[in-house]
Amino acid sequence: MAAEWSAVLLTCRRGHGGVSALQRELEVRRLRGGLGPRPPALLLAVEDPWARLGSGGATLNALLVAAEHLSARAGCTVVTADVLRDARILILHMGRDFSFDDCGRAFTCLPAEEPGAPAEALVCNLDSLLGTMTHRLCVGSPPGVWVCSTDMLLTVPSTPGISWDGFQGVQVIAVPGSPAYARNHGVYLSNEQGLVQDIIYKGTEAQIQQCAGPDGTVPLVCGIVFFSSDAAEQLLATHVIPPLDACTYMGLDSGAPPIQLSLFFDIVLCMAGGMTEEGFVKGGGDGSVRSARSVLWTALRGFPLSMACIPNASYDYMTSSASDHIRSLTLLPRSASHLHFCKTAHSHVDQPCLLEDGSSVTNCLLEGAVQLAAGSVIQHCHLQGPLVIGPGCLLSGLDVGSSAALRGCPLRDIVLQGHHVRLRDLPCRVFTLTGRLDDWQSPVEKATYLNMPWAEFFQRTGVREGDLWDAETPPTSRCLFSARLFPVLHAREALGLEDVLWLLGLATVPSEQLVRWRTAWRMSWQELLPCLDTEAELGARQALFFLQGQHKVWRVLLERQDSSLLPLARSAVHEGYHKAMLDTLDEVASTASDAGIAARALACIAEVLGCMAQGEGGLRSGPAANREWASAFGRLESGDIAGGVQELAAERQKWMSRQSCPRASSSLWNRWSCHPWSTGCRRCVQPAWTSPVAGVTHPPSATSTGGLWWTWQCWWMGAGLLAPGCGALPSRSCACSASAGHRRARWWQSWCAESWSIYRITASPMHQVVQFPSQRPLRAQLMENFGGGFEVHTWSKLPHGSGLGTSSILAGAVMASLYRAAGKAASTESLIHAVLHLEQRLTTGGGWQDQVGGLIPGIKIGRSKAQLPLRVEVEQISVPDGFTQTLNDHLLLVYTGKTRLARNLLQDVVRNWYARLPSIVQNADALVSNAEECAQALRQGDLMLLGKCLECYWQQKKCMAPGCEPLAVGRMMDALRPHAHGQCLAGAGGGGFLYILTKAPRQKEALHQILANTEGLGNFSIHSIEVDTGGFSVEVVGCDTKDGAQPGGDRAV
Repeated sequence: MAAEWSAVLLTCRRGHGGVSALQRELEVRRLRGGLGPRPPALLLAVEDPWARLGSGGATLNALLVAAEHLSARAGCTVVTADVLRDARILILHMGRDFSFDDCGRAFTCLPAEEPGAPAEALVCNLDSLLGTMTHRLCVGSPPGVWVCSTDMLLTVPSTPGISWDGFQGVQVIAVPGSPAYARNHGVYLSNEQGLVQDIIYKGTEAQIQQCAGPDGTVPLVCGIVFFSSDAAEQLLATHVIPPLDACTYMGLDSGAPPIQLSLFFDIVLCMAGGMTEEGFVKGGGDGSVRSARSVLWTALRGFPLSMACIPNASYDYMTSSASDHIRSLTLLPRSASHLHFCKTAHSHVDQPCLLEDGSSVTNCLLEGAVQLAAGSVIQHCHLQGPLVIGPGCLLSGLDVGSSAALRGCPLRDIVLQGHHVRLRDLPCRVFTLTGRLDDWQSPVEKATYLNMPWAEFFQRTGVREGDLWDAETPPTSRCLFSARLFPVLHAREALGLEDVLWLLGLATVPSEQLVRWRTAWRMSWQELLPCLDTEAELGARQALFFLQGQHKVWRVLLERQDSSLLPLARSAVHEGYHKAMLDTLDEVASTASDAGIAARALACIAEVLGCMAQGEGGLRSGPAANREWASAFGRLESGDIAGGVQELAAERQKWMSRQSCPRASSSLWNRWSCHPWSTGCRRCVQPAWTSPVAGVTHPPSATSTGGLWWTWQCWWMGAGLLAPGCGALPSRSCACSASAGHRRARWWQSWCAESWSIYRITASPMHQVVQFPSQRPLRAQLMENFGGGFEVHTWSKLPHGSGLGTSSILAGAVMASLYRAAGKAASTESLIHAVLHLEQRLTTGGGWQDQVGGLIPGIKIGRSKAQLPLRVEVEQISVPDGFTQTLNDHLLLVYTGKTRLARNLLQDVVRNWYARLPSIVQNADALVSNAEECAQALRQGDLMLLGKCLECYWQQKKCMAPGCEPLAVGRMMDALRPHAHGQCLAGAGGGGFLYILTKAPRQKEALHQILANTEGLGNFSIHSIEVDTGGFSVEVVGCDTKDGAQPGGDRAV
């Protein structure tokens, strides 16, 4: 379950810019699916009207903005609180600046990956909180307004255990913590009924102990509060009352003086049971705040304030301490976390063995030998080794050009950051360097810089106190926060990382370095903060993410990893990096020496194009034989993979500007991804010369169980399959006849002129009959070798989309007849691989097993190793005496009346396999295991175990091809389940035939009666089955022997 938001708003401080960039971040999360299965219609980044509005003022302003937009969407011309009655609103506050991330605590990246996410992306604290609120904390809550700070790392169990029965008023969320941790934070004091009496901030030991529970923990204030619709409506009403109007953009427009309010100590606290009006109002500081508190008391005092303390939850406030921040990024979270933390997250590392346990790398590209000690963190960096980074370090925002300055520089317990800064309209890069143990606000006499006393720093470097602070700056204000340490611009020279690294004072400082530093325009961290370019920083992180993503594409494809690239493709499309993704895949496909790698790369291109189509243009199916792409496809056919891929890319670029062409282009790439496989599936057929004859081939039908095939002969009955009144007729499912001779040459001359594309498809599997590619035209080859063409007749007594493998089986029959008519013979093994090759040429995605079932008699299991050229190995299974007849008595075939469109289903299956979706990879492994278990059940003659395998196989099919069970088929299977050991739809599913292993023998009539009494089934029929023990056969109908030994002679039928 997930909360369904009506609106999600993210507030940010005024004066920092980047609101449009934050809005884009929210929109991208909507596209990724990070806001629940039904994303909110309203998604807004809201800038505070004042620079120091406070969390309370920001909440009131965001609530007004939400109400205004929801009112407009409801067709109202004025703001009305009625829109809050059924709305579920989430307000997230970005809060104060953060020393260790230019985008704030909300966008601080966590060393985490989400393998099951539909789109691959960096995981920020904002994403973690959105997931916690949407999928855990807020599930089941009534309509109202949730307010959540983003200045903490929060972990909540999957079932928080909050009861919402009869809820009224306001509820705060608390997390159990230790009294020691609470000394620097806020705690709730509540009574036995769970109603809050007071909020104590940085209280004494006695005050904190008063809040402790039986287990000794105290309920920490974690920055989350819920307002019921009634309470939210009353809070919204205060925005028109001075001085609270100054908290909103309306107050800004009307010229009201600014006011700063706290969410918890000015809004929530007024509802605490232990507060008195006088004590609450007088505790407000200046007159405007006291006046605001008086208004809030009147509006909200009547609402009960309850507390929900979440067991097994954890709360970690993101302080300004570098040690705390590094610790939070290198220690694994508690088991209740929904995130998958890892040492290397969304990064490409050439030598991962150089990363010690306890280190962390996020969104980085580390090339060469980059050694990282335990207790150190690298984020958003592109570095080239050799580099050695010692313990206790935090490196962030460094580009590849910084690597040279870092080489040979021993780094230990330092924080080194690169910043994107905008000075009016001038963008520039600034580097800052501080120590892990430094405190930003401590006076210079008591503080450190780079972990050493300031006096020692001055002595080592030659820097003077007057270089950092103006003479009029009082001693108490002289601190690291206000020290002008960091070079920004220089009149004559470009600045780089070396212009701050020298401050480490590791050796004698050259005088010219000190002079260069003094003559540069420098800024303090206090002065830099308002100039940080949030939009540029987010853009740089995004670019680096997709750069390492391109390396991931190479790594996954070349190393044949079972990792899905589809989530990365989705993100590339969402965020405008699809061209880089396509270019990378083109390069992989054109340079790969392995056909399997090239095929997967082409399939990944199809996925990117499919994502670009955004679901428009219908299903991605069809043969995709567009003439505009014929030249490129011809180059692939000739073995020129590199040239073919380049030509494909050029033609694709032309198509990209056309409406709905990404979807159509995707189907083309689906086809071409089959080409390398078809080449790998080709096996040399060694025929022997015989007389040209007319042949009739009769193969049986087949069905499979995860790689194990049964071949049977069916008794078709009734009007559904034969004409009415035919009665029972033993028959093979399909047949083919072929004849050769010059009398057909004129007809073939016309046919060949119109059907060259069909010749290209069939010629390669029939390469001993005609040669392709060849300089000689098809007509000339046929006339020279056979004196004419071939006339082929095929027929099948099975309905379209039966699921019984007639496409592959009939292909085997056709090729066997053509070989025989051409005076050649091929082994069954060669036919199996020829069909496999042909099916891939047809781009149906099928043909991997059905021909085995139809061409080889009895019960067998087929296996193939994960290598090219692909070789299918078949083992015939011996069953106990009499068990074949037992199977005949217990097996029935039910025609569901539903036509199956196998091509769409099979193409989706192959596409998902190429994408290496985790569920598909796991399911493929399970299919292999189930097939082996089914084979063992047959060897033992165990019907119950066999039925269990059938049921398991059907579940695996549904996982592999969602949507393959129509509703009518589901009702049919439900009706039959009490009478069956197991049942499964034949083929890819979606319709056709259902085969069932009954508990009792000979149940055809009984099951027919059951289905006849089941509503909504349509035109079904039930048929008997016999396991075929003879296999397919080729029958020579007639032969003219006067030219008997030579191909191309006359023939008689």
